[in-house]
Amino acid sequence: MAASAAFPQSLAYITASVAGLAVFLFLSSLLLVSNPLSSTVQEYFYKADTLKVILPAAIPKNQTDTHTNVDAGDNKSLPSGSDFELKSTSLSGINGNVSEGVRYSLPSGSESNVEVPNSNKELREDSMKKDGHVQVPAGNTEMKEPQKNDGVADVKDLGIKNPASVDEEVAKGAKVAVASSVPSGSDPKLKSGGETSYAASQEVPTTTGSDDSGCDLFKGTWFYDPLGPMYTNNSCPVITRMQNCQGNGRPDREYESYRWKPSQCDLPRFDAKKFLELMRGKTIAFIGDSVARNQMESLLCLLWQVEVPRNQGNRRMHRYYFRSTSTKIVRMWSSWLVHQTPEAIDFAPEGVTKVHLDTPDENFMEFVPTFDVVVLSSGHWFAKQSVYVLNNEIVGGRLWWPDKSREAKINNIEAFGVSVENIVASMVTHPNFTGLAILRSYSPSHYEGGAWDTGGSCTGKTRPLEPKQMVKNGNIDKMHEKQMTGFLRGIQKKSNKSKFVMMDITGVFSYRHDGHPGPFRSLDPNKRTQFGSDGKPPPQDCLHWCMPGPVDTWNELVLEIIRREYEGKKSSSS
Repeated sequence: MAASAAFPQSLAYITASVAGLAVFLFLSSLLLVSNPLSSTVQEYFYKADTLKVILPAAIPKNQTDTHTNVDAGDNKSLPSGSDFELKSTSLSGINGNVSEGVRYSLPSGSESNVEVPNSNKELREDSMKKDGHVQVPAGNTEMKEPQKNDGVADVKDLGIKNPASVDEEVAKGAKVAVASSVPSGSDPKLKSGGETSYAASQEVPTTTGSDDSGCDLFKGTWFYDPLGPMYTNNSCPVITRMQNCQGNGRPDREYESYRWKPSQCDLPRFDAKKFLELMRGKTIAFIGDSVARNQMESLLCLLWQVEVPRNQGNRRMHRYYFRSTSTKIVRMWSSWLVHQTPEAIDFAPEGVTKVHLDTPDENFMEFVPTFDVVVLSSGHWFAKQSVYVLNNEIVGGRLWWPDKSREAKINNIEAFGVSVENIVASMVTHPNFTGLAILRSYSPSHYEGGAWDTGGSCTGKTRPLEPKQMVKNGNIDKMHEKQMTGFLRGIQKKSNKSKFVMMDITGVFSYRHDGHPGPFRSLDPNKRTQFGSDGKPPPQDCLHWCMPGPVDTWNELVLEIIRREYEGKKSSSS
């Protein structure tokens, strides 16, 4: 009887509970209609995964921009220590695009843990200690998801772009990739559409790969990359002592972290695995003077971070072998790229170097058919004492001309142009060379107040030049022009199946007076590094490049040129 009395009470309780649950569900449904759960969840995940920008802990003391411009006309100060959060409407891939030229910066002294997408996910501790701000370059209005360096388009041909300084009739018919450099002394402005040349602003590219493989790699902007260099002077054992600036006591290191950003595409950070894969079973040779050695060592340092090569070289040919892909890196010395001899000729006695401008250097030419990629560079030795010979006739000289009754037919700058024309012609007519040749244009030096041997100096240069600071260097401009003219004349003689590309870095690197060893070319702890009381600068090197430093960009460019060539061929044959 007691059990039967309890049953109705239990049934009533259950009925009331079900009714209460129904009321709760009804009210919840009304609430969701007015404020959908999906938007709340979406907001949460966007806040957690929104694309971010890495900023150093503080901007320079002289930096006056203390605002974060997410959209045009929307300037909001960020208090020190605040969280920097981009709304979902400001980034493509979420709900919109970033406005052109948007600048992200933090007030001086503020802390930031915001991150920038980059192909290299490992952040170096010292890179987060630098001061600066970050700006999205004009011409890249869309921030994309991080992607691998090999996520880029293929191309069938590099095309040709003729520099204005070259005669039209010379350039006519030349089928080769040539891109004009940033002219010295220019004062370009950042514009939409990618017509940027150089600004020493600290900019970050919005993508890690190029979707436009035909864009001009040599017009763009230097930007500060807080990720820093790919290696350090302590992580690469092949750096020549004179280029080991940090090891020689250079106190600043901001110069290591500036990277080049083409206006209409992106130049990815160097991808060592990508390079080795593209060069599988192949050999790349650097042929030229000590600046060519500088570039070769830079490439070795970049590759060393993923694989330690075997040294298989000798005194005649430096050669490093990467076992994983059977890739070889070769360097051969050739100061002029053409034949030279000390023997007496006509009125030039024995001992003075005779440079035969019309004869390629046989020391490397015999090996050319065994190379898949050849990087050629020369020019600086034309400042040294020498005699110029054409068709076995003395036609000029540098720092040597004893017979004042005779008139020299060419000077050293003209001789350089003739040598370039003939070495290019010898490569593109070689019956057994079918590879890719790259002529790296004249590397600018930055001796101020004199030449290397007359008190010139780059002491105290720590950042790239601003456009308004650029001073035209007539000698460098003339060397570059003669080199370009010689290149185009030589390429018209092409008869083999090779490919020849001009890597025109002269204007681009005219802004990098900060990248040279300067007085930090020696390990001597007692070396003089400052101007003396008499105003004289210390002995220094304003020609070669610190490692790590701007020279690493040359190999990013080489990788991009190789990628375009090999992936382009693969695409066209598929």
